[in-house]
Amino acid sequence: MGTTQLGSVQEPKYQHLKTVIGEALDSDFAVGEILPNERELAARFGVARATLRQALEQLELEGRLQRRRGVGTTVAPPRVGVDVSTTQQAWPGVGDDAWEAQDSVLGTAPAAVARLLDTPAGEEVHLVRRLRIGEGQAVAAELLYVPASAVAGPAADDAPAGPARARAVLRELQHLALDGQDRSVELGSARAEDAKELDRLPGSPVLVVTTRYLSGGRTAAVSVATYRADTCRLTFGGSADLAMAS
Repeated sequence: MGTTQLGSVQEPKYQHLKTVIGEALDSDFAVGEILPNERELAARFGVARATLRQALEQLELEGRLQRRRGVGTTVAPPRVGVDVSTTQQAWPGVGDDAWEAQDSVLGTAPAAVARLLDTPAGEEVHLVRRLRIGEGQAVAAELLYVPASAVAGPAADDAPAGPARARAVLRELQHLALDGQDRSVELGSARAEDAKELDRLPGSPVLVVTTRYLSGGRTAAVSVATYRADTCRLTFGGSADLAMAS
C-alpha cells in the first residue's frame, strides 16, 4: 500500500480514501492479513486519524474489513450467503446443514416466540443453541425453540448435556412431517450473549432471521438466528445472482 496524498479531491476525503484502501485490499493484501495501525495509515495518506476512521468504518460496514479485539483490523473473507428463500425446506440439522450444535436446555420462550408457537406462557420448550462457523470464526448464532410436547421421546431427555442433547432434540424433531416453513428478516442490534459468541460488541448491527417450521397444521419449532451483518449477505433461492449485501 503506497503513499497517496488526498489534499485536492472533490468528494469527501473519507469516501475517496475508502476507495483507495479498497483497491489496495484487492491487490496488496490477503484474507486475514492485519492492516498497519491507524497512525501509520494516516501518515501514509496525509489525513487526520478521524478521516481514516471514517473510511475504515465504511469498509467494515461493507464487509471488506473486520476489527477484531486483541488482533486489530484485518481483511475480511468473502461474505457467507444466507439463503432466506423457502424453496428448499428441511428440518434443522438435516443434509448439508452448516450449523454446529452447542447445547440444549429446558426453559421458556420469549412472549413473541411463544405466540408463534401458539403455546401458553411459561410452557417448557427445548432451547437449542447452535453456531455457524465460517473461515474459522462464528458468523451466526441460533436459538431454536422446540416445544417439549412436540418431541416427547426419551432420547432428548436422556442424552448428556451439551452438543449430544442438542443433536438428540433435532433428531426427535425430524421424526415429524414437515409441512412447510416461512421466514422473516430484520436488521437488529446484537444482544450481550450473541455479541459474546460472535466476537462483536453489544449493539453491533446484525441480521436476525426468524424461521417458523410447520407440521400437522401448527408451528413445531421457531428458529431465531443472529448473523453478523459485516460477514453475511442475504441470498434468494440459492442464487448468487440475487445477493443483497447487508
